Formats: sequence, C-alpha cells, structure tokens
Amino acid sequence: MDLLNTLVEKGLRRESPTRDEALAVLATSDDELLDVVAAAGRVRRKWFGRRVKLNYLVNLKSGLCPEDCSYCSQRLGSDTGILKYTWLKPEEASKAAAAGVAGGAKRVCLVASGRGPTDRDIDRVSRTIEAIKEQNEQVEVCACLGLLSEGQAERLRAAGVHAYNHNLNTSEATYGDITTTHTFADREDTVRQAQGAGLSACSGLISGMGESDEDLVDVVFSLRELNVDSVPVNFLIPFEGTPLAKEWNLTPQRALRILAMVRFVHPDVEVRLAGGREIHLRTLQPLALHLANSIFLGDYLTSEGQEGRADLDMIADAGFEVEGADTTTLPAHRVESAGCGSSGGGCGPCGDAGTGDAGAVEAAGDGEARTDLVAVRRRGAGTDLPPNA
Repeated sequence: MDLLNTLVEKGLRRESPTRDEALAVLATSDDELLDVVAAAGRVRRKWFGRRVKLNYLVNLKSGLCPEDCSYCSQRLGSDTGILKYTWLKPEEASKAAAAGVAGGAKRVCLVASGRGPTDRDIDRVSRTIEAIKEQNEQVEVCACLGLLSEGQAERLRAAGVHAYNHNLNTSEATYGDITTTHTFADREDTVRQAQGAGLSACSGLISGMGESDEDLVDVVFSLRELNVDSVPVNFLIPFEGTPLAKEWNLTPQRALRILAMVRFVHPDVEVRLAGGREIHLRTLQPLALHLANSIFLGDYLTSEGQEGRADLDMIADAGFEVEGADTTTLPAHRVESAGCGSSGGGCGPCGDAGTGDAGAVEAAGDGEARTDLVAVRRRGAGTDLPPNA
C-alpha cells in the first residue's frame, strides 16, 4: 500500500503523518491488518529494536476519589466493589515495588486516586520513594497523583521521581462528555508543569469509550504537540457500576489499528501497552509487541492483569527481549532533550489505567458485554495476599 510505504518512510525520519493519513490507518480493513502491523513494526524496531520495557504499578491509595471520570472504577459514587484504602505506609509500598522489580520491572509507577496531591501527600510520597530506593537504588520511579499545584513537580523531582504521568485520555472536543470536575486544559497544564520541572512527561489515551476516529486522532496529535516522552494506550475496561459499563466497542483488530496509528504519529516515543490489553487484544497480544515497546507487568490498579510469568513468556515467545536496567529506553536524540526521566516512559493510569479503561468485544458476539473478562484486583497492595509480578 502506498499509504503504508509513506508512513514507514516518515516514521524512519521521525516525521509525523498528516491527520488524513492517521485516519486512514484506522480505516484499514481486517484483510490489511497484518500489513499495517508489519509497517508500524518497522518503525518500532528502528527506534527501539526488539526490546520491551517492563513497568509495575503500585496503587498507593485506592478508591474514594472526588472526581467524576466516567471511565474510572475509583470515581465519585462508583459501585464497582473495588479495594478501597487510604495511603499505604512507605514500607508497604516498598515491598510491593520490590515484587515488581524482582519480576523484571525497570520502572515502578506510584499511583494515588484523587483530584491532586496536597503538600502533605507530596511528603508521604517522598518518604515512600526513599523507602523504595533503599531496597532498589537504580529503579526508575514515576508518579501519577493527579493535578499538580505550583512547586509540587519540583518537589517530586527532588525526591527522586523520574517521570510524571497524567493522561489526556480523549480529545478536547469530547472531554466534557466523560468528566465534568476538571478540564482538558487542566490536564495539559499538569503535563507542562511536569516538563517544566525537568520530569519526563508521560501522557496517553483511553480508547473504547464511544469516541470517533477523529477523537482518537485529535488526542494523539495533542500528545505529539506536548512532546511527551511516553504514550500509554489504554483500552477501556467497562466495569459494572461505572457510567461506561455498557461500552464494549473494541475488537482485537481495532485495538491493533489504534496502536499502529499511535506508533506512526509517535515514531520515536515510548508507546506503552496499558490497561485493558488482556480483555480486548486477548490472543492477539503478541502482535501488539510489534507496535508498543513497553507494557505493564502483572496487575493494574483495581483490576487483575495477566499473570506476570505469562507476560514474560509472551515476550520471549514473540521473539522480543526484556529491556535491561542499564539500557536507555529512548533514542539518543530524545534523551538529549528529555527531562530527568530520560530513560523514557511513565505510568498509564490516571485514577485507573487498568480498571477504568475501555474496550469492546464485538468478535465475541455483536458487542455483547464480556463481564467474565473483568476481574477486580484482590491481591497485592492493600491486601495480605502476594502481588502478581
């Protein structure tokens, strides 16, 4: 296809496709899917080889969020039956983080529900980072704490944070349809605050919330304009008890086309396969490794993910290798302009990257909801059971 040849040539030169070209990727047929994956895979290998970066989530504070994000199981008024607990003690968080590192994770993502941290919360997170670093000095730390106030990004960097995650989630035009308690501009402002403090900016999207192709392209181009280092791609997990519980709109093929479009628009950026991958890609997950160069290991914030051992086996069986701690994730030209988290990447969720992210299962039968695929996390942080890592 002339389209794919053009996109590969642009990707190898680090050039962005046009909006029409990005839309055309989403419009390709299932018959063309393997060609699309192969083309985007060439771009991925150019900048990241066959490496896969592993990231591990630690949910520091679960549920009880005052925000009304429709996709999130931790939202105000949520009735999803998730774990709810206040801040983990530093030693508890350190133990959880150590499990992820032992499983091969290079980066630990510390996430807390809520609108944004207080200064006291920043102190808590700082003590937690200190405890984590005592056990694993070289581990990268990403924070995902919500909207930041002035000076907080600088304090996090001083505490040892490498990157800050705050997802844009969807297009500016439709943002008000999923959240009313803050704005798209609020999210952009927090990403810029993180960058201004020298943190590596991680920001991504949630697909499967009923958005149009134009919405997907809009948010992906907005992320390019922000020049983020990492783009987590989440697929909605339609939790029962949330407003989007009936939004089962994705197929594995659709999910792969979305990932390919993101890779073409962000050729040399860390693209992370995030929440909902197991539910919506299912047996096609290995193909997604040809598009994304980063994944979360094990469970998410409030939902269970694939077993950690299965993740590692999938990577090996697909012919990829786990990225080592001594390897810089981002290409050299991006490292020179990145923040202190120049090894690249960040977290995925805001509020819940793996429990409020979207997906669909038309292939399972005319859009029928597959609630059997959604499992609330009952192990790891906030419980007495060992984590999945």
